[in-house]
Amino acid sequence: MKLKHIESNEILNRLPNHLRQFIKPQNYEDYSAIDQAVWRYVMRKNVEYLSTVAHESYLEGLNQTGISIDNIPNMYGMNRILKEIGWAAVAVDGFIPPNAFMEFQAYNVLVIASDIRQLENIEYTPAPDIIHEGAGHAPIIANPEYAEYLRRFGEVGSKAISSAKDYELYEAVRYLSIIKEVPNTPQKEIEKAEKQVEELQNDMGEPSEMALVRNLHWWTVEYGLIGTLANPKIYGAGLLSSIGESSWCMTDNVKKLHYDIKATYQDFDITKPQPQLFVTPDFAHLSLVLEEFANTMALRAGGPNSIKKLINSKSLGTIELSTGLQISGVFTNVIEDNGKSIYIQTTGETALAYRDKELVGHGTEYHAKGFGSPIGKLKGINLAIEDMSPRDLRAYDIYEGEVIELKFEGGIKVSGEIITGKRNLQGKIILISFKNCTVTHGDTLLFKPEWGIYDMAVGKEVTSAFSGPADLNSFNLINHVPSSKTIHVKKSKERLQLESLYQQVRDYREGINKTISRTKVLEQLIDKHPNDWLLPIELYELAFRGNEKKLCKKILEHFESVKQNNPKVGHLIDGGLQIINKSLVA
Repeated sequence: MKLKHIESNEILNRLPNHLRQFIKPQNYEDYSAIDQAVWRYVMRKNVEYLSTVAHESYLEGLNQTGISIDNIPNMYGMNRILKEIGWAAVAVDGFIPPNAFMEFQAYNVLVIASDIRQLENIEYTPAPDIIHEGAGHAPIIANPEYAEYLRRFGEVGSKAISSAKDYELYEAVRYLSIIKEVPNTPQKEIEKAEKQVEELQNDMGEPSEMALVRNLHWWTVEYGLIGTLANPKIYGAGLLSSIGESSWCMTDNVKKLHYDIKATYQDFDITKPQPQLFVTPDFAHLSLVLEEFANTMALRAGGPNSIKKLINSKSLGTIELSTGLQISGVFTNVIEDNGKSIYIQTTGETALAYRDKELVGHGTEYHAKGFGSPIGKLKGINLAIEDMSPRDLRAYDIYEGEVIELKFEGGIKVSGEIITGKRNLQGKIILISFKNCTVTHGDTLLFKPEWGIYDMAVGKEVTSAFSGPADLNSFNLINHVPSSKTIHVKKSKERLQLESLYQQVRDYREGINKTISRTKVLEQLIDKHPNDWLLPIELYELAFRGNEKKLCKKILEHFESVKQNNPKVGHLIDGGLQIINKSLVA
């Protein structure tokens, strides 16, 4: 029976609704016997090889996370084990937007692309799949230090500000990864998609925060090595899940570099093996570099550049002022004077918050057309409005019912009758509301009396800026519609016949049906599917185990024919035979 509903647990119950829109059922029975064989081959090959080159947490984690070598994991069964280490897993459709991916991590949730790579891409696929996510990411999170790094990375990364081009690149990479996994996609279409990705990568301009976060994620979580330059071990999921790159990365062909903040500016190409990798001495060092990078982000640095980052993103973001007042919306303009931001402007729905909670009466319905406010200190007064005591405010006529003109440094003027104000928990004034108000900057009119009530934010500087809203409930965030969806091609009659043969061998191995003639299966395979190499591996294992020398010889002869017709799979055949010989001799 297909999984029509998502099985939840206490970790998944904490997820906000805007993340739930990316979750889909795994539909376990959609996996064919070929898919199961691909999983089994990769896992057996990886475990055999990785036992000597992977960080010790990997093999320990395989046991702790309940991942089987013989069967594709049912992730909602996996969840019962993952929750013991404080994590959970959900199925998604391929690549999801980077901010959402990071935010899942912040909630201790692993996103797993539930599709599995085609047999033709068994060594490596640019598309995220269950081998990469389930067998690569999941085992390592059993290590507490690494798990905390992953959670913290998600927390910081989800606040990173993207550029408008970042989303274009995300969609282009997503599309390329999808068509590369579709059988018989015309080479011209793949080349066109690759060219689109390359052109976007070469035209990104100054890298955004999200681009830099993506680099750090790639060189640690995906392709990280740990230990010493002379004797590194693998912990990155991209390496752990790739039987090609896990061995390639250990050769001298791949340059090994000390992992530090410079990795932030090292770009990568998702379609090719990596020419260099970074080695961290331990997992704790990863967190040190992350904190060093986070200190450069608008999230912590604030200032004029942070507003410009939000404007360039053309998407929903938040600035926080020195009073703690948070303004969330799409920022479209900033007025500067002598390198200082003196006025900010959003367009469209905007919400005001304090400590990530929307201010009553200041949601998107009230600020439906945008929000603008001066930032900074009053001209000629050393004391900022936010630092004024009630007596100071009275002395400067910043008081209910007073008609006043406030002149700010930089030339912003706010003239009108004060209606009321709002204070934060420390008693600082954070918002002043006016009626009959005019706001100007030189000859530029920023607000007219006929527009209604003018709400002026109070704050001498921007202390923080980040992607997304301060209060998740202020905006409708359930609006993600990917431009491309994973393509599931209707299976040909030939493919269904091949799957049937794989299923018969699987049923025999698992004791479901011992009456199946494996010799007959081999004959049908040679006759109808002469280039298939993985099913003969499974047949050879059974024959070798049963000491059926005649059948073994026949299969080995067939392998020679397959290698001649397709030399590229020769090493895969040899690798499979090596595993069988080692496991059964042992």
